[in-house]
Amino acid sequence: MNQIIREASVLWKGEATGSERTVTTESGALKDTGVVAGIPLKSILEADPPELIAAAHASSFSLALSEELRGIGLTEGEFVTTAALILEQQTPGWTIVMVNLSVVASLPRVTQGEFIDATIRAKTTCLVSRSLRANVSMNAKLET
Repeated sequence: MNQIIREASVLWKGEATGSERTVTTESGALKDTGVVAGIPLKSILEADPPELIAAAHASSFSLALSEELRGIGLTEGEFVTTAALILEQQTPGWTIVMVNLSVVASLPRVTQGEFIDATIRAKTTCLVSRSLRANVSMNAKLET
């Protein structure tokens, strides 16, 4: 069995609402990036776990979609993927109950049907989509 291990570490100093919390990833994409304690109820300048999950989901889905598009011979064009996590306060605490993936693409020589089929396959093969227990919905739009 092949395995890949990817790591991220969080430095947490102080109490639950301590003054120093940072995340650093193995790749260096995040380095000593501030992390908020808990779920923020307003916009702040520090990352929070749901935001990081959304970023991972949008990235993972985009990779899966690019592979699907390459598989049908498409090597040009562009698309933007946004992942919106919906959280609810439940008995055990804040819970991700749904993720909405929104994809807007400008792809030459691709029909609407080919695009929708590729996005559905990408959602199925996306590493993060498969990892989440939440309902993952998706909207996809091909612009001409």
